[in-house]
Amino acid sequence: MPAKTGNGVKADDEEKDDDDDDDDMEDDEDEFEDDLPLTHELLLKDHTKAVSALALDPSGARIVSGSHDYDAKLWDFGGMDLSLRPFRSFEPAGNYPVRDLAYSPYGDVFLCISGTSQAKLFDRDGESKGEFVKGDMYIRDMRNTAGHVGELTGCAWSPWEDNTFITSSADSTIRIWDAENRRKQKTVIVVKSKERGARTRVTWCGYNREGSLIAGACTDGTLHLWNSKSNFVRPNLSAEDAHEKGTETGGCAFAVDGWGFVSRGGDGTVKLWDTRKFKRPIATASAPTLYPGTNVTFSPDGKYVVTGTSAGTTKEEAEAGTAGGGKLLLLKRENLELEREVTLGGRGVLRVVWHPKINQIVCGHADGTIRVLYSPTHSINGAKLCVPKGTKARTIEDYAASLYVPILLPDEPGMGRDDSDRPNKRRRDKERMQVGGRTRRPMPPVHGPGKGGRVGASATQHIVQHLFRDNTRDEDVSSLLLFVLLFACLFRPPFPLGARPLQTRPWLPFAFFGRAARFTGILPP
Repeated sequence: MPAKTGNGVKADDEEKDDDDDDDDMEDDEDEFEDDLPLTHELLLKDHTKAVSALALDPSGARIVSGSHDYDAKLWDFGGMDLSLRPFRSFEPAGNYPVRDLAYSPYGDVFLCISGTSQAKLFDRDGESKGEFVKGDMYIRDMRNTAGHVGELTGCAWSPWEDNTFITSSADSTIRIWDAENRRKQKTVIVVKSKERGARTRVTWCGYNREGSLIAGACTDGTLHLWNSKSNFVRPNLSAEDAHEKGTETGGCAFAVDGWGFVSRGGDGTVKLWDTRKFKRPIATASAPTLYPGTNVTFSPDGKYVVTGTSAGTTKEEAEAGTAGGGKLLLLKRENLELEREVTLGGRGVLRVVWHPKINQIVCGHADGTIRVLYSPTHSINGAKLCVPKGTKARTIEDYAASLYVPILLPDEPGMGRDDSDRPNKRRRDKERMQVGGRTRRPMPPVHGPGKGGRVGASATQHIVQHLFRDNTRDEDVSSLLLFVLLFACLFRPPFPLGARPLQTRPWLPFAFFGRAARFTGILPP
């Protein structure tokens, strides 16, 4: 019995140890889940179409978003309450969709890339600081043009050189610019297609973390790498047929270690590359999407590759708005195996940004919504600043406009209705006729029959009035004036005639006539 009891006690101890091990494993899993900012989300909804561009400033305090609804919006975490509205919304390029946005390394300005051929620079508050020059489209050699001649597709700031950034375009070039010189680019990188003499659309461009490499992705499926100190005659590294020809490679990213490189193709694949051996990809993962321009990024620690997808939906469902929510994929860095799959609301995920300072993930969806994923324990500021805030309490001043309610009796003019603010044509006409009326606009001419005390005019009246010329100003009235003066002098002479009659002085009328002629200017004085 004691041995049996001992064995039973030992078995119970083993079961307790197993339970403790399971609890420890669950705790480890919970800690693993908490390390990723995926437990909470904040929904920002103000765009009406797909969010095609996202950028966060270096401090993580502000988001700038661009969409196919032509608007760019600025969001400030510290200034938002539960209404979650942007503090600035504007159209950077009129009726052109926003394709890419990028904050400068210091966060004082940001670049806006739209469907035009000119990049625009804005300050932190969305005020325009300048527009870069457009090239001459009639010049065949792209090296001789001062700017792009095709629509822009992407941009990126140099991480080390001040005021230096690059832009990619459909004119088969990547141009290096100085933010202080808007009249001409510094350097032109002409991208040649693998097809002899043909151009190709450059869909993405970017720097590595050290600023020593410039990368570009093209619609012919090729990836190119240039040394930033080279002459850019030809790429230092190229990977042909990296993605399917004719598809848009929406985004690429460099890893923290300097040699890792990941690309997100429009063919529904994510590929991991080693810049030291750039001919073939290390690993390939499937990430189907219905929206061109879907990007990819690394986690701040370089352990995961993060991208969005719209798997499980069809194009018809996406257009009708009945498709399921988009998904966020976290792939292992070593072999691109699926580590986590997070289903989000809304439609497919187009843009993903993982900010390293605040440890939060910002996702832009095809339905115009923006989701900020964060963890209350491992994230810093960002979305956590505006979540605890309630809506602004209304004060007595906010109700001031509704406190004054005029009381009108039925026997007053207007039959109990306040007509003082209602439009009344008769009252406006009366005020216009008064001297010093409210309006300064002259009264238009009356067409048709007269009304309101004004004489009307037919459509042909003004034409008839000018058919016969008024020549009264051209008539010489001196003769008439001389005749009037002559008779005036005869009936009322300027001096008495005396006793001598006019018959004895026949020259007197002629004297009067000469006097009148001199007076009228007919004869010289």
